[in-house]
Amino acid sequence: MENETFINKNVEEYISYIADVKNLSKNTTNSYKRDLNKFANFVIGLEITNYSSINDEICSAWIGDLFSDGINPRSIQRHLSSAKGFFKYLKKNGLVNTSPFDLISAPKTPSNLPDVLSPEDVEQLLNFKPSSLVEVRDMAIVELIYSSGLRVSEAIDIDIADFEEDMSFLRVIGKGSKTRLVPLGKFAINAIKNWLIEREKIVNNTDALFLNSKGTRLSVRSVQIRLKKMALKQGLPPIYPHMLRHSFATHMLESSGDLRTIQELLGHSSLSTTQIYTKLDYQHLAKIYDQAHPRAKK
Repeated sequence: MENETFINKNVEEYISYIADVKNLSKNTTNSYKRDLNKFANFVIGLEITNYSSINDEICSAWIGDLFSDGINPRSIQRHLSSAKGFFKYLKKNGLVNTSPFDLISAPKTPSNLPDVLSPEDVEQLLNFKPSSLVEVRDMAIVELIYSSGLRVSEAIDIDIADFEEDMSFLRVIGKGSKTRLVPLGKFAINAIKNWLIEREKIVNNTDALFLNSKGTRLSVRSVQIRLKKMALKQGLPPIYPHMLRHSFATHMLESSGDLRTIQELLGHSSLSTTQIYTKLDYQHLAKIYDQAHPRAKK
C-alpha cells in the first residue's frame, strides 16, 4: 500500500540519521521514533498519500488528537519537536519545500519545579544495612546517583573501567555522547566497593558496573522499581531516580551557590537549564526567612 510507505520509509531514514550522524542517545532516538510513528499512523489514517497534502490544519489536528488522548503538554511539546526536526530533515533533502509545522505551537507546560528530597530524606532512604546482594547493589546505585548527580541512564551505562584515580572520579557519557568527569563522595565509593565484592558472585561476560541476577546490564526500569521499593521500605513516599539528581543539584546550590560548577557536574549544555535550581534555592531561602524573621511570620 503506497500510503503506508511514503512516510514510514523516511521516518526510518531520519531515525538512522539522528542516531548515526547527529549521534543522539538511544533513549532520545527511541522517543523520536515513537513520536513520528504516531504521526505517520495519523496521516495514514487520513488516507494521505504524499507530503504536499500535509498542511498546517492536518498538523494542528494531530496535536489536538494527542491532547484528546490525555498526553500531557510536556510530552506534546516533545512530539512537536520530533515532527519539526523530521520535516526540517525532509526539507534539507529536497522532499518538501516548506514545513507545515512551522507555525504550529504546543500547549504551554505548567512551570512545575522538580521534586526534591531534603537532606534528611536522603539520610532516611540510605539508613539501613544491606542484607542481600541486591540491596548492596541498590545502595551503590543510589549513593552514586546522589553523589554525582547522574541521570539514571548514565548510571546504568557505567563500566568498571570508567573509574579513575582510585575511584575518586568517574567518566560519564551524557546526552549527545558528551563525556564529563565527575567526582565521587566517600559514601558512594565505599558502597561501590562493597558492590564490586558482591558482583564477583554473579557469572557474567560484561564490563557493566551494575548487573541483574542474570549477569547482564541493569535496565532503567529495574532501577525505578528497586528505588520505589527501597523508599517504601524506609518509610518514605515513592521516589524516582531523577529526584536524586534534582536533590544533588539543589543541595549543592544551597551549600555553594556555584551555578557554573553545578552545570558542569550535571552535564547541561546550557546554563539556562541549570537555572531552574535557583528557583528552588530561592524557595528554600524564603521558607527559612518566613520561619526565622520575627516580622515575616504570619
